[in-house]
Amino acid sequence: MKLKITLILVAVLALTLAIHQHTENVARHRDIRCAVIGGMTMTGLWPEVARMFETQTGYHVVVVATGERPLLDKAIRAGKVDLLTMHSGDITTDIIADGIAVNMRPWTRNELVIVGPSSDPAGIRGMTNGAQALKKIATAQANFVDFQGIGSRELTHTLWRLAGVEPKGNWVLKDDTTISKWNVLQFCRTHNAYVVVGYIPAQTGKMRNDGMEILVKNDPVMRRPYIVMEASPKQFPDANYTGARKLADFLLSSQVQDFLVEFGRNNTAGKPLFFPVNSGQL
Repeated sequence: MKLKITLILVAVLALTLAIHQHTENVARHRDIRCAVIGGMTMTGLWPEVARMFETQTGYHVVVVATGERPLLDKAIRAGKVDLLTMHSGDITTDIIADGIAVNMRPWTRNELVIVGPSSDPAGIRGMTNGAQALKKIATAQANFVDFQGIGSRELTHTLWRLAGVEPKGNWVLKDDTTISKWNVLQFCRTHNAYVVVGYIPAQTGKMRNDGMEILVKNDPVMRRPYIVMEASPKQFPDANYTGARKLADFLLSSQVQDFLVEFGRNNTAGKPLFFPVNSGQL
Protein backbone atom coordinates (compact mmCIF):
# COMPACT_ATOMS: atom_id res chain seq x y z
CA MET A 1 0.00 0.00 0.00
CA LYS A 2 2.81 2.38 0.93
CA LEU A 3 4.56 1.56 -2.34
CA LYS A 4 1.39 2.33 -4.29
CA ILE A 5 0.96 5.66 -2.53
CA THR A 6 4.62 6.48 -3.15
CA LEU A 7 4.27 5.70 -6.85
CA ILE A 8 1.16 7.86 -7.08
CA LEU A 9 2.93 10.76 -5.36
CA VAL A 10 5.91 10.41 -7.69
CA ALA A 11 3.59 10.38 -10.71
CA VAL A 12 1.74 13.46 -9.45
CA LEU A 13 5.02 15.26 -8.82
CA ALA A 14 6.32 14.38 -12.27
CA LEU A 15 3.10 15.58 -13.87
CA THR A 16 3.22 18.82 -11.87
CA LEU A 17 6.80 19.45 -12.94
CA ALA A 18 5.94 18.70 -16.56
CA ILE A 19 3.02 21.11 -16.49
CA HIS A 20 5.17 23.76 -14.83
CA GLN A 21 7.90 23.28 -17.43
CA HIS A 22 5.36 23.46 -20.24
CA THR A 23 3.86 26.64 -18.78
CA GLU A 24 7.33 28.20 -18.51
CA ASN A 25 8.13 27.25 -22.11
CA VAL A 26 4.87 28.71 -23.37
CA ALA A 27 5.43 31.93 -21.40
CA ARG A 28 9.02 32.18 -22.60
CA HIS A 29 7.97 31.78 -26.21
CA ARG A 30 5.50 34.62 -25.87
CA ASP A 31 8.55 36.82 -25.29
CA ILE A 32 10.50 38.05 -28.32
CA ARG A 33 13.96 39.22 -27.32
CA CYS A 34 15.03 42.10 -29.53
CA ALA A 35 18.27 43.95 -30.24
CA VAL A 36 17.35 47.41 -31.55
CA ILE A 37 19.54 50.18 -32.94
CA GLY A 38 19.70 53.17 -30.60
CA GLY A 39 17.98 55.69 -32.86
CA MET A 40 14.76 53.69 -32.81
CA THR A 41 14.55 53.51 -29.04
CA MET A 42 15.80 57.08 -28.55
CA THR A 43 13.09 58.56 -30.78
CA GLY A 44 10.31 56.34 -29.43
CA LEU A 45 9.63 54.59 -32.73
CA TRP A 46 10.34 51.08 -31.46
CA PRO A 47 8.13 51.30 -28.34
CA GLU A 48 5.23 52.48 -30.54
CA VAL A 49 5.65 49.68 -33.08
CA ALA A 50 6.13 47.08 -30.32
CA ARG A 51 2.95 48.23 -28.58
CA MET A 52 0.97 47.86 -31.81
CA PHE A 53 2.31 44.35 -32.34
CA GLU A 54 1.70 43.24 -28.75
CA THR A 55 -1.89 44.48 -28.81
CA GLN A 56 -2.67 42.54 -31.97
CA THR A 57 -0.81 39.29 -31.23
CA GLY A 58 -0.39 38.79 -27.49
CA TYR A 59 3.37 38.48 -27.82
CA HIS A 60 5.64 40.42 -25.46
CA VAL A 61 8.44 42.39 -27.12
CA VAL A 62 11.50 42.66 -24.87
CA VAL A 63 14.45 44.92 -25.72
CA VAL A 64 17.53 43.09 -24.45
CA ALA A 65 20.08 45.31 -26.21
CA THR A 66 19.96 48.80 -27.73
CA GLY A 67 22.73 51.10 -28.90
CA GLU A 68 25.30 51.00 -31.66
CA ARG A 69 25.82 48.17 -34.14
CA PRO A 70 28.83 46.45 -32.49
CA LEU A 71 26.83 46.05 -29.25
CA LEU A 72 23.89 44.46 -31.10
CA ASP A 73 26.23 42.21 -33.07
CA LYS A 74 27.72 40.91 -29.83
CA ALA A 75 24.28 40.25 -28.34
CA ILE A 76 22.95 38.15 -31.22
CA ARG A 77 26.18 36.18 -31.50
CA ALA A 78 25.88 35.34 -27.79
CA GLY A 79 22.44 33.81 -28.35
CA LYS A 80 20.61 36.49 -26.35
CA VAL A 81 18.46 37.74 -29.23
CA ASP A 82 15.51 36.44 -31.26
CA LEU A 83 15.21 39.45 -33.59
CA LEU A 84 17.69 42.15 -34.55
CA THR A 85 17.14 45.45 -36.37
CA MET A 86 19.85 47.96 -37.26
CA HIS A 87 21.48 49.67 -40.24
CA SER A 88 22.64 47.47 -43.07
CA GLY A 89 26.36 47.16 -43.73
CA ASP A 90 29.35 44.87 -43.30
CA ILE A 91 28.31 43.84 -39.79
CA THR A 92 24.89 42.63 -40.87
CA THR A 93 26.31 40.84 -43.91
CA ASP A 94 28.80 39.00 -41.68
CA ILE A 95 26.04 37.95 -39.26
CA ILE A 96 24.19 36.27 -42.13
CA ALA A 97 27.35 34.81 -43.68
CA ASP A 98 28.37 33.29 -40.34
CA GLY A 99 24.99 31.56 -39.98
CA ILE A 100 24.04 33.54 -36.88
CA ALA A 101 20.80 34.91 -38.35
CA VAL A 102 18.50 34.38 -41.30
CA ASN A 103 15.97 36.16 -43.49
CA MET A 104 17.57 39.61 -43.60
CA ARG A 105 15.17 42.19 -45.07
CA PRO A 106 15.10 46.01 -45.24
CA TRP A 107 12.04 47.52 -43.55
CA THR A 108 12.69 51.24 -43.11
CA ARG A 109 15.24 54.00 -43.78
CA ASN A 110 16.61 56.99 -41.96
CA GLU A 111 18.05 60.14 -43.46
CA LEU A 112 21.49 61.69 -43.35
CA VAL A 113 21.95 65.41 -43.94
CA ILE A 114 24.71 67.92 -44.52
CA VAL A 115 25.23 70.24 -41.57
CA GLY A 116 27.37 73.35 -41.78
CA PRO A 117 28.00 76.80 -40.35
CA SER A 118 25.19 79.33 -40.64
CA SER A 119 27.49 81.51 -42.76
CA ASP A 120 27.39 78.72 -45.42
CA PRO A 121 30.60 79.66 -47.29
CA ALA A 122 29.94 77.16 -50.12
CA GLY A 123 26.35 78.33 -50.66
CA ILE A 124 24.62 74.95 -50.35
CA ARG A 125 21.65 75.94 -48.16
CA GLY A 126 18.38 74.48 -49.42
CA MET A 127 19.92 71.98 -51.85
CA THR A 128 18.36 68.51 -52.03
CA ASN A 129 21.19 66.75 -53.89
CA GLY A 130 23.97 65.71 -51.54
CA ALA A 131 26.50 64.87 -54.25
CA GLN A 132 26.09 68.26 -55.93
CA ALA A 133 26.37 69.97 -52.56
CA LEU A 134 29.67 68.23 -51.84
CA LYS A 135 30.88 69.24 -55.30
CA LYS A 136 30.19 72.88 -54.44
CA ILE A 137 32.03 72.48 -51.13
CA ALA A 138 35.03 71.03 -52.98
CA THR A 139 34.97 73.80 -55.60
CA ALA A 140 34.91 76.44 -52.86
CA GLN A 141 37.50 74.44 -50.88
CA ALA A 142 35.37 75.13 -47.83
CA ASN A 143 36.33 73.07 -44.80
CA PHE A 144 34.75 69.62 -44.71
CA VAL A 145 35.09 67.13 -41.87
CA ASP A 146 35.72 63.49 -42.81
CA PHE A 147 33.57 62.17 -39.97
CA GLN A 148 34.52 58.66 -38.87
CA GLY A 149 31.04 57.56 -37.83
CA ILE A 150 30.31 54.33 -39.72
CA GLY A 151 27.12 55.42 -41.46
CA SER A 152 28.37 58.89 -42.28
CA ARG A 153 31.64 57.56 -43.69
CA GLU A 154 29.91 54.98 -45.91
CA LEU A 155 27.43 57.48 -47.35
CA THR A 156 29.98 60.27 -47.75
CA HIS A 157 32.18 58.00 -49.88
CA THR A 158 29.15 57.29 -52.08
CA LEU A 159 28.39 61.00 -52.46
CA TRP A 160 31.98 61.87 -53.39
CA ARG A 161 31.89 59.14 -56.02
CA LEU A 162 28.62 60.45 -57.45
CA ALA A 163 30.06 63.97 -57.43
CA GLY A 164 33.14 62.80 -59.35
CA VAL A 165 35.41 64.41 -56.78
CA GLU A 166 38.38 63.00 -54.88
CA PRO A 167 38.36 64.81 -51.51
CA LYS A 168 41.99 65.84 -51.05
CA GLY A 169 43.58 68.97 -49.70
CA ASN A 170 43.93 71.06 -46.57
CA TRP A 171 40.18 71.74 -46.61
CA VAL A 172 39.43 68.07 -45.78
CA LEU A 173 39.72 67.69 -42.00
CA LYS A 174 39.84 64.59 -39.80
CA ASP A 175 37.73 64.48 -36.66
CA ASP A 176 40.33 62.46 -34.77
CA THR A 177 40.62 65.09 -32.03
CA THR A 178 37.00 64.76 -30.87
CA ILE A 179 36.42 62.89 -27.63
CA SER A 180 33.04 61.55 -28.72
CA LYS A 181 31.23 61.33 -32.03
CA TRP A 182 28.41 63.32 -30.41
CA ASN A 183 30.78 66.31 -30.29
CA VAL A 184 31.53 66.31 -34.02
CA LEU A 185 29.29 69.32 -34.73
CA GLN A 186 31.17 71.35 -32.16
CA PHE A 187 34.41 70.35 -33.88
CA CYS A 188 32.87 71.55 -37.15
CA ARG A 189 31.78 74.82 -35.61
CA THR A 190 35.31 75.46 -34.36
CA HIS A 191 36.67 74.89 -37.88
CA ASN A 192 33.78 76.53 -39.80
CA ALA A 193 33.28 73.21 -41.55
CA TYR A 194 30.60 71.04 -43.14
CA VAL A 195 29.88 67.39 -42.29
CA VAL A 196 27.48 64.56 -43.17
CA VAL A 197 25.60 63.23 -40.12
CA GLY A 198 22.29 61.60 -39.25
CA TYR A 199 19.21 63.81 -39.30
CA ILE A 200 17.91 62.37 -36.02
CA PRO A 201 20.89 63.27 -33.78
CA ALA A 202 21.33 66.63 -35.53
CA GLN A 203 17.66 67.59 -35.27
CA THR A 204 16.95 66.25 -31.78
CA GLY A 205 20.05 67.73 -30.18
CA LYS A 206 21.73 64.37 -29.53
CA MET A 207 24.67 66.02 -31.28
CA ARG A 208 25.19 69.49 -29.85
CA ASN A 209 24.53 71.79 -32.78
CA ASP A 210 25.03 75.31 -31.40
CA GLY A 211 25.93 77.63 -34.28
CA MET A 212 25.44 74.87 -36.85
CA GLU A 213 22.56 74.38 -39.28
CA ILE A 214 21.05 71.54 -41.33
CA LEU A 215 21.63 72.88 -44.84
CA VAL A 216 20.99 69.93 -47.18
CA LYS A 217 18.24 67.35 -46.70
CA ASN A 218 15.48 65.45 -48.54
CA ASP A 219 17.87 63.62 -50.87
CA PRO A 220 16.61 60.01 -51.32
CA VAL A 221 20.21 58.91 -51.98
CA MET A 222 21.05 59.99 -48.43
CA ARG A 223 18.62 57.54 -46.82
CA ARG A 224 20.16 54.43 -45.25
CA PRO A 225 18.20 51.19 -44.90
CA TYR A 226 17.54 49.46 -41.62
CA ILE A 227 17.31 45.69 -41.87
CA VAL A 228 15.54 43.13 -39.72
CA MET A 229 16.65 39.52 -39.26
CA GLU A 230 15.80 36.54 -37.06
CA ALA A 231 18.22 34.40 -35.05
CA SER A 232 19.02 31.17 -36.89
CA PRO A 233 17.02 28.23 -35.47
CA LYS A 234 19.91 25.92 -36.45
CA GLN A 235 22.47 27.95 -34.54
CA PHE A 236 20.16 28.73 -31.60
CA PRO A 237 17.48 26.02 -31.23
CA ASP A 238 15.99 27.71 -28.15
CA ALA A 239 15.43 31.03 -29.92
CA ASN A 240 11.86 32.15 -30.46
CA TYR A 241 12.09 31.99 -34.22
CA THR A 242 8.33 31.82 -34.76
CA GLY A 243 7.67 34.98 -32.75
CA ALA A 244 10.61 36.78 -34.33
CA ARG A 245 9.36 35.94 -37.82
CA LYS A 246 5.87 37.23 -36.99
CA LEU A 247 7.34 40.49 -35.69
CA ALA A 248 9.61 40.87 -38.73
CA ASP A 249 6.63 40.33 -41.06
CA PHE A 250 4.68 42.91 -39.05
CA LEU A 251 7.42 45.52 -39.61
CA LEU A 252 6.93 45.11 -43.35
CA SER A 253 3.14 45.21 -43.17
CA SER A 254 1.22 48.09 -44.72
CA GLN A 255 0.12 49.12 -41.22
CA VAL A 256 3.67 49.78 -40.05
CA GLN A 257 4.88 51.15 -43.37
CA ASP A 258 2.06 53.71 -43.34
CA PHE A 259 2.81 54.50 -39.69
CA LEU A 260 6.42 55.34 -40.56
CA VAL A 261 5.27 58.18 -42.79
CA GLU A 262 3.46 59.88 -39.93
CA PHE A 263 5.77 59.09 -37.03
CA GLY A 264 7.79 62.08 -35.91
CA ARG A 265 5.91 64.74 -37.87
CA ASN A 266 4.54 66.33 -34.70
CA ASN A 267 7.87 66.26 -32.87
CA THR A 268 10.30 67.54 -35.51
CA ALA A 269 10.42 70.10 -38.28
CA GLY A 270 7.29 68.70 -39.94
CA LYS A 271 8.94 65.71 -41.61
CA PRO A 272 9.27 62.00 -40.82
CA LEU A 273 12.26 60.59 -38.98
CA PHE A 274 11.94 57.23 -40.69
CA PHE A 275 10.86 56.30 -44.21
CA PRO A 276 9.06 53.28 -45.70
CA VAL A 277 11.09 50.84 -47.78
CA ASN A 278 8.82 51.68 -50.71
CA SER A 279 9.99 55.19 -51.61
CA GLY A 280 6.76 55.67 -53.57
CA GLN A 281 4.92 55.92 -50.24
CA LEU A 282 6.59 59.25 -49.49
